[in-house]
Amino acid sequence: MENFTIAHSDFKNTVDAVQSIREQLSDVDACMILFFASSFYPAAEVSKEMADAFPGIHTVGCSSVAEISTGKMGKNSIVAMAWPASSLKFLKIEVLENIQTDTDVVVKAFQSFEKSLGKPMKFLEPEKYVGMMLIDGLSGCEEKLNDQVGNFTNVLFIGGSASDDFKFDSTWLFVDGKAYTNAAIFLLMEPANGYALLKTQSFNTTDKKLTPTKVDEKRRMVVEFNGKPATEAYAEVLGISVDDLAQNLAEYPVGLVFDEQNFFVRSPMKIEGTSIMFYCAVKEGLELTLLRSDDIVAATRADFQKCDNLQAAVDFCCSLRTLELSNKNQWQQYSEIFGNVPAIGFGTYGESYIGHINQTSTMLLMK
Repeated sequence: MENFTIAHSDFKNTVDAVQSIREQLSDVDACMILFFASSFYPAAEVSKEMADAFPGIHTVGCSSVAEISTGKMGKNSIVAMAWPASSLKFLKIEVLENIQTDTDVVVKAFQSFEKSLGKPMKFLEPEKYVGMMLIDGLSGCEEKLNDQVGNFTNVLFIGGSASDDFKFDSTWLFVDGKAYTNAAIFLLMEPANGYALLKTQSFNTTDKKLTPTKVDEKRRMVVEFNGKPATEAYAEVLGISVDDLAQNLAEYPVGLVFDEQNFFVRSPMKIEGTSIMFYCAVKEGLELTLLRSDDIVAATRADFQKCDNLQAAVDFCCSLRTLELSNKNQWQQYSEIFGNVPAIGFGTYGESYIGHINQTSTMLLMK
C-alpha cells in the first residue's frame, strides 16, 4: 500500500512555494492533493498554481490561519497532503456556491453524490463512508449546512471553516484551479482501509451556568444571560469586573455539556456594548456551562494517542487554539503530537462535527 505524503513550504512567492510543494510530492501516485494555504498568498493564484502543478489530480483546500504538519507549524505557508490513489475506493467532490442565499445547495450536492453512487445518501453505511466539509468561515452558514447534512444522511461530515489570518476580510475555498467565496466544499469518500474521527478540546467543566435569555441568533449575539445584560452576567460568574471581561473570554468560553468528557464549545468573539458576539450560534433558553482552559498540548496528545494503526491525519484546529499555542510558545510541541503519522491541518474559524463548534480540533484519521 502506498503511503500518504505531506509537504510544507514557506516561500513567500506563490510560484516558488507551490514548486516546493510539487517537488516534495513528486513521486506520489495520488488521487487528490489536499492543501491549506495562508491568506498571505492570493487566492486565485495559489489555487491555479496548485492545479497546474498537479495535472490530472484533484487539488482541494482553503485559506487558513496557521498551517500544521507533522513536526512543523507555521504562518504564511502552505501545507499539502497527497492521498494515494489506493487509499480511496470512492471520491466525489462538490462545490456548493451561493450558500448564503441558495437554500438547496446541500440537496443538490447530495443528488450529485447519489447519481455517482447509484443509491440514496440515507442508505449509505456510516462505517464505510465519511464526508469532509470546508466552509467559507465568514459566511455564517455553518449551522445551516451542518443541520441539513444531518437531516439527509447518517454519514458523518467532519471539517472546518476557512480562515484568513484573523483579518476577517474574505476566506476562500480551492478546487481544481478555481477559488470560491460564499461557498463550501463537500467531499464524500469511501476509504479503502477504514477511518476514525476525533474531537478533542482542552477544557474542564465548572459548576457555573449561563442561560441565554435574549439572543440575536442571526448575528450570533447574546444580549442577555440569566435575565441580565450579557457582559454583566458573564463577569458575575467569573467573579471579575465587566472591565476585565474581554481579556478573560478566550480562557473561559461556554459549552453545551452532555458529560465531563462530551461537550461542544461556544467561544465568545467580542463584546459589543453589553452584548457578547460568539463565533457560532447560541440558542435562546439552552443552558450552557462555563468552561476553564487546560493544556492544549497535553489534552490533544492524550486523545490522539488513543488512536492506533493510523496512516494519516487531517487536523481542523480552531484558530483560537493556534493563537493560544503561539502565545504559550507551544507550536513545535503541538506539531510533534502526531509522531510518525503524516498529518496536515490549519487554524479554522470554526470546526464541523455533527454541528458547528469552537476551540476544538476535529480530526479525520485515515487507517
